[in-house]
Amino acid sequence: MSKRDFYEILGVNRDASDDEIKKAYRKLAMKHHPDRNPDNPGAEEKFKEAKEAYEILSDSQKRAAYDQYGHAGVDPQSGMGGFGGGGAGMGGFADAFGGIFDEIFGGRAGGGGGGGGGRSNIYRGADLRYNLEITLEQAAHGTETKIRIPTMEECEVCHGSGAKAGTQPKTCPTCGGSGQVRLQQGFFSIQQTCHKCHGTGRFIADPCTSCGGAGRIKQHKTLAVKIPAGVDEGDRIRLAGEGEHGVNGGPPGDLYVQIHLKQHAVFQRDHNDLHCEMPISFTTAALGGEIEIPTLDGAAAIKIPPETQSGRVFRLRGKGIKGVRSHTHGDLLCHVVVETPVNLTERQKDLLRELEESSKGSDHKHNPRAKSWMDKVREFFGE
Repeated sequence: MSKRDFYEILGVNRDASDDEIKKAYRKLAMKHHPDRNPDNPGAEEKFKEAKEAYEILSDSQKRAAYDQYGHAGVDPQSGMGGFGGGGAGMGGFADAFGGIFDEIFGGRAGGGGGGGGGRSNIYRGADLRYNLEITLEQAAHGTETKIRIPTMEECEVCHGSGAKAGTQPKTCPTCGGSGQVRLQQGFFSIQQTCHKCHGTGRFIADPCTSCGGAGRIKQHKTLAVKIPAGVDEGDRIRLAGEGEHGVNGGPPGDLYVQIHLKQHAVFQRDHNDLHCEMPISFTTAALGGEIEIPTLDGAAAIKIPPETQSGRVFRLRGKGIKGVRSHTHGDLLCHVVVETPVNLTERQKDLLRELEESSKGSDHKHNPRAKSWMDKVREFFGE
């Protein structure tokens, strides 16, 4: 089974700060700690899952490796974290002993070009998440909407170079453009990311005044999002390539639009079924009748049989929602609530007293539930 995304586990964006990650982990740890959930075996798994996500994302090197390679970048059993092509800052075997491999094989350990050439430092852009709130009607029938999101675009002044107009980035004097520096410690040669150029291999003496040398500036863009009919709370719609731009020519990330449903005035959704409460009068409950109830496709009629009790549920087949992955519609379940009359006139009160008086001596016929309940009470007290 594939692992869930660590950012999704903690419920944070991919650009979340260390403090945001820590707060999210503490909240989940308190919620799912086994000592607080002794009767919930699933809580321990969620606690371990959150702990693993925090251990990776709270470590800057592990987080960088995860952002670049996903789970393979932090899995010691995979080639990405061991003898294979480990990324910069991963602390893998190839980084620690790169000098020895260079001397023996005449190339860099871990791939990325031979002959002592620098790493390409091409990174895929980060995925983004956008929370979109829609109505129940929009979720049921589908809709199309537009969203406005922040994005990092190429600086128009320096055209992404990060250098001031009329100048160009220079080769980093510390690493010679490789993006890596090698430190000799006795027998071992240890390779590290260059602290001056941060692995880019370039040094900007005169940064662009518009972007501050980053080569990108924050802007906003408007996207059209098509919401398919039947989406539910928590569903995600993927917009490929609409995430953050990649670094040094890397591919862009994706944008995930996460669906949230607004609270409805009448209906509550349960997967593909809908629930609603329908108040009926005391008289209709006793004598029966017909009531009209709303549905997402118009009104529908329900026949109320005589002597209907409060809490009875009437099911309307096919009046629910057809889910994205469903072939049929769900049902509408109407929960009847018998209302007690209020603001009665004296004449109405007299009529109710007359009804009560006429029922004396035959309560078991007119109020069977009350009699059954009292029998259970007497049995409980041993009477």
